Amino acid sequence: MEQTKIFVVGLGLIGGSIALNLQNNSNVKIIGFDGNDKAIDYSLQNNIINQKANSFEDGVLQADIVFLATPTSITRSYIQKLDDMELNKEVLVTDVCSVKKPVMDMAQSLTNQQIVFVGGHPMAGSHKNGIEAAKAHLFENAYYLFIPGIHAKEKHISMLEQLLNSTKSYFVTVDVEAHDQMTGVISHFPHLIASALVHQARSWHSTHPFLHELAAGGFRDITRIASSHPKMWNDIFFQNRDTMISLLTDWIHEMNHLKSLVETLEHDELHTYLEQAKQYRDGLPVKQKGAIPSFYDVYVDIHDQPGALSEVTHIVAQETISIVNIQILEIREGITGALRLSFQTEKDQKRAKTLLKSNGYEVTIE
Repeated sequence: MEQTKIFVVGLGLIGGSIALNLQNNSNVKIIGFDGNDKAIDYSLQNNIINQKANSFEDGVLQADIVFLATPTSITRSYIQKLDDMELNKEVLVTDVCSVKKPVMDMAQSLTNQQIVFVGGHPMAGSHKNGIEAAKAHLFENAYYLFIPGIHAKEKHISMLEQLLNSTKSYFVTVDVEAHDQMTGVISHFPHLIASALVHQARSWHSTHPFLHELAAGGFRDITRIASSHPKMWNDIFFQNRDTMISLLTDWIHEMNHLKSLVETLEHDELHTYLEQAKQYRDGLPVKQKGAIPSFYDVYVDIHDQPGALSEVTHIVAQETISIVNIQILEIREGITGALRLSFQTEKDQKRAKTLLKSNGYEVTIE
C-alpha cells in the first residue's frame, strides 16, 4: 500500500504535537517545514517528522494532506499561495487557527479545483511554546473542531478524524459563525477580562505594595490565563475583532448594571444576581458534551507534608481512575489545604470521592 504523505507547516507546539500523533499511523510519511531551521533540526533528530521540505511549494507538491499550523495571518498567506500552484491530484488542506472566519473566507476564495479545505481547531494548548514543548498527549480529552470549507465532503472530515484518532480528542463539526462566537465567549474574551483584572491590581500596587502577596487563591485562579503568550493572543483578539467588540459592549453594559445595584443598595436584587450566577456556574459540568469539555471536580483536604499529594494520586490510580487535572488551591505550612482533582466523567468523580473518604480523607464534590 502506498504511503500517505502528510505535510506539516509550522513546527511549534501544535504542529509538533500533531506530527507526533500522526507518527502513530504506520502507513504515513511526515514532511515538515518551518521558517526556523532549529525547529526543523529538532523535529528530525527526535523523529517528529521523517523529512524536511525545501519550501512550502515543495512540501505541497509531495503531499496528500497538508496541516497549516501557523498563526492566522501566515496561514492566510499560505492558502493564497495554493491558488497559484499547479497540482496533478487532489490535496486535502486543514489548519489549526483558533479564529476561523478570516481563514475560511480566504479558503472560500480559492479557484484551484484540486484543493479541498477543512478548517480545524484543536482546543488545547500549554503555557509553554515551541517544538520542544510538543507532546503526543496534548489533545487528549480536548475538543477538536472541524469547519467544512470549499469542496469539502463528509468523507474528508472522516479521513481527518481517522488520521487523528490517536489524539484521543472529541471531534465536533460546526459552522464558522458558531465557532468564532463560542470560542470568543468561553476562550478569547476571558483572556481580555483576566488581563484587565491584573491591570486593575497592578494600578493599586503603588498604593498597597503588599497587595501582590495577598493575590492568591481566587485571584490567581481567575487571572491565570493572563499569563498566556501575548503575541499569539494579540493576533487572536484582532482576528476575532467583531466578536470581541460585541462582547466588550455586553460586558460594559453588565458592569454598569452591577454598579447600579451596588450604588443603590439593592440588596435583594444583588442577592438574586449572585444566586443566578452561582446556579449557572454550578450547572456547567453537564453530562452531555458541548463545545468545551466538562470536568467533574473532587476537593480533598490534605496536610502540607512530604508525600501528601502522591498518596492521594496513588489511591486513585490503584483503582484505574483517570485524573484529567490536578490543582493545589491553597497550601500553607502546618495547615490543611484544598487539592482539586478533575475527572472526565461523573462516575469517576463519585468513585474517587467514595474511595478517598474510605481512606480517611475529608472530601467534597462540586
